[in-house]
Amino acid sequence: MGAPSEHASLAERVEELLAADGPLPIVAAGDPVLRRAAEPFDGQLEPALLTRFVEALRVTMHAAPGVGLAAPQVGVGLRIAVIEDPAPVPDEVRVARGRVPQPFRVLVNPRYEPVGTSRAAFYEGCLSVPGWQAVVARHAEVRLIARDERGRAVDEVFAGWPARIVQHETDHLDGTLYLDRAELRSLASGEAMAELWAQPTPERAAEALGFDLP
Repeated sequence: MGAPSEHASLAERVEELLAADGPLPIVAAGDPVLRRAAEPFDGQLEPALLTRFVEALRVTMHAAPGVGLAAPQVGVGLRIAVIEDPAPVPDEVRVARGRVPQPFRVLVNPRYEPVGTSRAAFYEGCLSVPGWQAVVARHAEVRLIARDERGRAVDEVFAGWPARIVQHETDHLDGTLYLDRAELRSLASGEAMAELWAQPTPERAAEALGFDLP
């Protein structure tokens, strides 16, 4: 359990963030907070403050817009993340990527482990690395073990795109960015993505840019 002063400083940091109206500022790659393992949550924020912080994460995620946001991405080094995906995609994308709607949920102290050995590779991006995307091979199915914002146990298997979101956001809490796992030859600007690589799967990009897929 952290020292009282550490708890106070984190709570004060969150209070400062919440003092401003609207979405929270998102921290960009290069900030050390994104490269440190976040502290396990053990009551550093009182329940009312935790509720307000979670709602601010949700508002910020929606405004970005994104499908997940981890506390370090707003400068708070706690093992808390939120995910939600309405999955407004064409059927061919939904089928190819396994992208199905995910309700809003809060992940406290999450960790994941692979289920089976299958891997899937797709372009993904990050709110902390704006303007770029790259292909990342990830576990096709994972078991998520966490708590929710009320302290209730979460033990659930995710597959397809929801599994990718869980891995991406949990990685943030370990100080890992998606670029650490990416095929760097696949790195593409937003403009190149729109013009060249908007297909449901990255096979054409792999062939043209010279990288391997699992």
